[in-house]
Amino acid sequence: MTTLPLFDIYRDLHAHPELAFAEHRTAGVVADHLRSLGLEPTTGVGGTGVVAVLENAAGPVVWLRADMDGLPVEERTGLAYASVHTAVDEDGSETRTMHACGHDLHMTWLLGALERLIATRDSWAGTVVAVFQPAEEVIGGARAMVDDDLVGRVPRPDVVLGQHTAPEPVGRVTVGSGPVMAASDRFTITFRGRGGHGSAPQTTRDPVVAAASAVVRLQSVVAREVGPRQAAVVTVGSIHGGTRANIIPDEVTIEVSTRAQTDDTRHQVEQAVRRIVAAESAAGGLDEPLVRVRPGANVLVNDADAAGRVLAALEGVVPSLVAGDSVLGMASEDVGDLATAAEAPIVYWFTGTTDPALFADGAEVPTNHSPFFAPLAEASIPVGVGAFVAATRAWLA
Repeated sequence: MTTLPLFDIYRDLHAHPELAFAEHRTAGVVADHLRSLGLEPTTGVGGTGVVAVLENAAGPVVWLRADMDGLPVEERTGLAYASVHTAVDEDGSETRTMHACGHDLHMTWLLGALERLIATRDSWAGTVVAVFQPAEEVIGGARAMVDDDLVGRVPRPDVVLGQHTAPEPVGRVTVGSGPVMAASDRFTITFRGRGGHGSAPQTTRDPVVAAASAVVRLQSVVAREVGPRQAAVVTVGSIHGGTRANIIPDEVTIEVSTRAQTDDTRHQVEQAVRRIVAAESAAGGLDEPLVRVRPGANVLVNDADAAGRVLAALEGVVPSLVAGDSVLGMASEDVGDLATAAEAPIVYWFTGTTDPALFADGAEVPTNHSPFFAPLAEASIPVGVGAFVAATRAWLA
């Protein structure tokens, strides 16, 4: 069966992003391409995940992982294949969707790597397990696949490998050893007061004031409570409440994202968030706030020996290779849950996908999650495919 060119697959995936655990069309595109390669994919793993096993005689087992979900972001890139897709988000609201974090490229890279490994299977031996994971953006898809017995369905790996787009020039690949991504948690906090007429605030217990005060006070957690040698982030990304200027609502809800580079700092930040929202509620005479914590990611730690092996394999394969003891940033990932469940080492690296001209001109470079995030896809595809193949071949006999 004839396979589609990778760039065509990428454009199709980019134009039709789907949100976490709703990647039905995306999973279908991936599964169809896997079948065109002669593989027999297993679908519906962890909800919408797709898994395929490429066996080629006895040898080591390598898991390759790509995530599939898009984001509730309205695309503003101006690309000819820009997304105009809409969906209903986890809160029941209709939203535009976008592949604003490069998961469309991640899938394309993995499909391309399988193509090349199949085409060169006379030169290697072992097993490659392709894991197309749902719901990375909400930090839940990896756990869902594990809970759906992923480890029991496929051969257990000697290593788990993955890569992520980065707002760096196309061709630059960065491989860190040790901690490479931060822990994260997500809080949905509802301030519960008593609403009333805007002309008589004295008859109410205003949750808007309490929420606004909390938003400001939360910024002091990192500035005044986290030590200068530590690193943490507290971001209030959403605030909702009320319907009109002259109506004080009963409730206001904020959503808070926290990041930390160590477990101790993570716990410290969580306790500070809880203390502050409770204190602001009490100061306003409100009821105890309702705090919901959604599952977050743990610190992602690259195995040192395996990272060195990947570095050696990529030398001369990618245009620019950067190594470091640690490239720990404040972004988070749940791919580590796969490696933990499989009791295998992991290496996760970062592949630049941005037009190098933007750096030369000193222009503002859109980062992941921006509505203007537009990877230079056609040039990035061979780099990502090559990196996946070379790293995989470092284990295959």
